[in-house]
Amino acid sequence: MTTLTKRVYRGLLSATLLAGSLLPASAQDKPAAVALPAGVTKGASVEGITEYTLKNGLRVLLFPDPSKPTITVNITYLVGSRHEGLGETGMAHLLEHMVFKGSTKHPNIPQELTAHGARPNGTTWLDRTNYFETFSATDENLKWALDLESDRMVNSFIKKEDLATEFSVVRNEFEMGENSPQNVLNERVVSSAYLWHTYGNSTIGNRSDIEKVPIENLQAFYKKFYQPDNAVLVVAGKIDEGKTLALVNEYFGPIPRPTRVLQPTYSIEPVQDGERAVTLRRVGDTKVVSALYHIMPGSHPDYPAMDVLTDLLTNEPSGRLYKALIETKKASQQYGYSFTTKDPGYVYFAVEMLKEKSIEDAQAALLSTLDSVTIKAPTKEEVERAKAKLLKDVELSFKSAERVGLAMSEYIATGDWRLGFLYRDALEKVTPADVQRVAKFYFKPSNRTIGLFIPEPNPDRVEVPNAPDIAAMVKEYKGRALVAQGEAFDPSPTNIDGRTRRSEQPNTIELALLPKSTRGNEVNARLTLRYGDQKSLANKGTISALTASMLDKGTTTRSRQQIKDELDKLKAQVNVFGGGNQVNVVIKTTKENLPAVVKLVSDVLKNPVFDANEFEKLKQEQLAGIESQRSEPQALAFTAFQRQMNPYAKDDVRYTMTPDEEVAAINATKLDDLKQFHKDFYGAQNATMAVVGDFDEAAVKKMVNSELGTWKAKKTFSRLVSPYNDIKPTPQTIEAPDKANALMVAGVNIPLRDDDPDYPALVLGNHILGGGFLNSRLAVRIRQKEGISYGVGSQLQANPLDKTGMFMTYAIYNPENAERLEKAFREELDKVVKDGFTADEIQAARSGLLQSRVVSRAQDPSLVGTLNNYLYLNRTMAWDADFEKKMESLTPEQVNAAMKKHIDPAKISIIKAGDFAKAAKKIAEQQPASSVGSGKKN
Repeated sequence: MTTLTKRVYRGLLSATLLAGSLLPASAQDKPAAVALPAGVTKGASVEGITEYTLKNGLRVLLFPDPSKPTITVNITYLVGSRHEGLGETGMAHLLEHMVFKGSTKHPNIPQELTAHGARPNGTTWLDRTNYFETFSATDENLKWALDLESDRMVNSFIKKEDLATEFSVVRNEFEMGENSPQNVLNERVVSSAYLWHTYGNSTIGNRSDIEKVPIENLQAFYKKFYQPDNAVLVVAGKIDEGKTLALVNEYFGPIPRPTRVLQPTYSIEPVQDGERAVTLRRVGDTKVVSALYHIMPGSHPDYPAMDVLTDLLTNEPSGRLYKALIETKKASQQYGYSFTTKDPGYVYFAVEMLKEKSIEDAQAALLSTLDSVTIKAPTKEEVERAKAKLLKDVELSFKSAERVGLAMSEYIATGDWRLGFLYRDALEKVTPADVQRVAKFYFKPSNRTIGLFIPEPNPDRVEVPNAPDIAAMVKEYKGRALVAQGEAFDPSPTNIDGRTRRSEQPNTIELALLPKSTRGNEVNARLTLRYGDQKSLANKGTISALTASMLDKGTTTRSRQQIKDELDKLKAQVNVFGGGNQVNVVIKTTKENLPAVVKLVSDVLKNPVFDANEFEKLKQEQLAGIESQRSEPQALAFTAFQRQMNPYAKDDVRYTMTPDEEVAAINATKLDDLKQFHKDFYGAQNATMAVVGDFDEAAVKKMVNSELGTWKAKKTFSRLVSPYNDIKPTPQTIEAPDKANALMVAGVNIPLRDDDPDYPALVLGNHILGGGFLNSRLAVRIRQKEGISYGVGSQLQANPLDKTGMFMTYAIYNPENAERLEKAFREELDKVVKDGFTADEIQAARSGLLQSRVVSRAQDPSLVGTLNNYLYLNRTMAWDADFEKKMESLTPEQVNAAMKKHIDPAKISIIKAGDFAKAAKKIAEQQPASSVGSGKKN
């Protein structure tokens, strides 16, 4: 249900780009022939993915992957904001929301998605809209998903009464983007860069179009584009290809091919003939300067070189923009990205800085660096480093059938799914000469949107190429061999416990090792160091966090760049983070590279160099992050909520600081503080580590014990006891001027551990109240029926060691709806306490929750985290089996009694942050008009 912002979207796309090294020919078995149903034709087959076409025009991509017990069904409609006309902006995205409102055979889609334990969503982008569900691999679930998608393809309700509430939900989503100056600046720059092409329109749309679109227009848009000949269905995961194709034909085949003919869009953006300028003035806490250039379509042969160019400019810490702006302290953040669009697109760069910094200096540095890349040729080292990073992301992403299935949507929308493979192949061949040629062609002032218009007697313009003949490009493409196939792993607690080897010895690192065959020989690991106690960590919260952040910034034998380069060569993703009384390391790599990655991680943990320049850059980044959140409603509300519900003493390492306190603490921290903290607290005698995937058990155990087994901290470790705080409900209202969105967060502390007899019942009750997918009590009332909030839900927390827990709810909304929101929230909470849940609600929620837990255990990154945590808690997966057994036996009486006992509406603390003064003024101004108007009430 998301429309991704362009900055966030690019980060997601880089993590899901299609490709990967594949099985050697000797390991590739010839696939069994698939019987074709009548009227179905077989198309291309590349690296395990095969295309079929139904007689009604629906294209189908099947990607069997037996290594995980899940299936992803993803359907892509070739309609996005590019297809919207005047007055229709946001229609594709609004329709995405409406399609979740129900269809003829599936009137309550959110309920069904939750009942099947699915992980679903829908997204709208420039060239396409897609819907997907990932669920446990059963015949019943697959049939249900295919029936759902085939039915809502042509039988979605798209009712006027649903639009009456949903348009305000979408408007609420629009307002979320309006809260971010960076997001709004991006929209303004893009719209200024495009005079005629609809890429200049935001996918979320224009506010008035969202609010005023006639239901007849939306229905016509749906009937025109939601048809089998305009869609591509991807089914990936643990499937039998022949049976799945037969099922697809059974559910989608009866849909007739439409008689209408879709005309291709034909607007071509004219050549830009001079720099364009945009200035945005809004409330905010950091300054931003950006630059945009028109570039080729995503299918153009030069697009991989543009990706390399973007990366060598923006990567950290070797990127040219990073060195020109961050190392010189002219700015605190920099980034850049482009998209694989069907028509000619754009590349976007931006830098952010603190208020006191000069935006003129930052702009000059940004533009001079972008201009200089056409003169100072990229070095072979720069290009190879960028390629290594991009190819690593490509290869790692292809090890997941789910991610491959979703990434297909982007290449389908660009012109053909096989473009993803061609992108990978071309990326490998990019040379420094290619990169400089592309930079010289596109990075010209006349092709840039950022500054003032400057007349130029001899303008140097860019003729952006159109998309090539894609059919000719992919016609004979065969791809490579399949990647190594993983085993069909049983994610039951009993099987996991039976295959996990635990090494739990006192005063040294504890291990949980679960070797298994995985797709592409992937292996995941998680390591946690625990240190200190409440007394020794007093007044060291900031020092602890900054020390953890400095670990990967260089060691005594490796620079920060060398660490990054080595990880790219090892095709490894390593994330080091921490604070308080622990540090965590998350690892994803391959079997052959795991030993080298473990040695590198050991060096990072044991031998950080604590470079003074890196420390100053880190402090600037931290300070900029604090400043950027000072006026954000979400940050304001959640900070106030944590301070109220968890009132730790100021010297406690868990104390929640105010922004001013954070700034003061960072500025007061010295580099020697970090060095001493590392000497005193870091060691592995209280560490745990779990490894799941394809690895040599004996070799890993020996390596870990050799690297970390004798590493001891000077200070002793004693866990931080969490006290229960019986907080008096105290409402807070925080003003956030000029912010379109507000946030409400509410909750109550509960004396609860996760082994409490009431815990399973509370988990199930909370799921019904505020969990699930758009079908919880709060979502149905506040989002579905009244259209007050885009995001609303609840959470239940319970400590595994101390009797302290929390029930918490949240909602994002327009400040004008503050009273309506609180009224609806309290009424729904009162209903739960007074009337409870029905037996049908409880059964549906239980089924969905139990299936969702199976899906979580099937994901290796999730499973490795659980095994690592259970070492510390002295638990096995038998705890999960017992918990699920208790949940299966719950009665409605038990669930309702637990909710009534622990969730007392009278004890709820409500904290709100938003521009309520402006909302109150607007409401007051509207009062006279509503009293003499038509009499219609909102």
